Amino acid sequence: MPFDSVQIAHLGGAWGAMGSLAGSDGSANHPYLRRLIDDIEPQRDLCDAVHYICLLHGRHPGVIDHALEHARMPIESGWIEAAAEAFAGERAYLVRLVAAAGPLPSTPGHAESEAVTAAQSHALDMLAQSDRSGCATGAAVALAIDWTTIRQVLDTAAHRFGITPFPTTLPLAEETVSVVDALARECAIERAMLFGAQQVYAQHRGLWDLLEARAGARNRG
Repeated sequence: MPFDSVQIAHLGGAWGAMGSLAGSDGSANHPYLRRLIDDIEPQRDLCDAVHYICLLHGRHPGVIDHALEHARMPIESGWIEAAAEAFAGERAYLVRLVAAAGPLPSTPGHAESEAVTAAQSHALDMLAQSDRSGCATGAAVALAIDWTTIRQVLDTAAHRFGITPFPTTLPLAEETVSVVDALARECAIERAMLFGAQQVYAQHRGLWDLLEARAGARNRG
């Protein structure tokens, strides 16, 4: 299975720094995201979330695809190749959900939201195409870890839309830990991986903040 909070807390070795970062900065800690997962927000908010998640991660090539082009070690490229293949299915799922969600809900300040999302997309692309050894892989690893939480939002939306979710095929937690552990033996690569991961988590937190602000603007309207 992909990562969950218990696995992040208990897997050891060099995973420690990456696991700690996932636990402190990952999307699971965002209160608005938790409300979406718990299905207590209006359907229009779930529709909004699906659209904006697709804007960030429904594109091809995406973070993991770009990272594959910058992998230098066999263990690194093998994991990213498997993750990229699995994420193709996640993109197809996203596209299906966007179609079921219908048009974006009318929201004040939409042009500003689009500008913010464009900047986030650009930042993610830059991270995933970094020539700094380990940075792109760290970004890909962070996306794979955080996707476990993001997927819960998508599955909640799917149930609302009458769509049956399917299991994700992203690499197993143990496989990801093995890759991180092997690469982290070189301090420079570990620092670069942590930087890439930290920045992905920051962009995701920015996304949840944006979606929460958009929901508030709709409620005030």
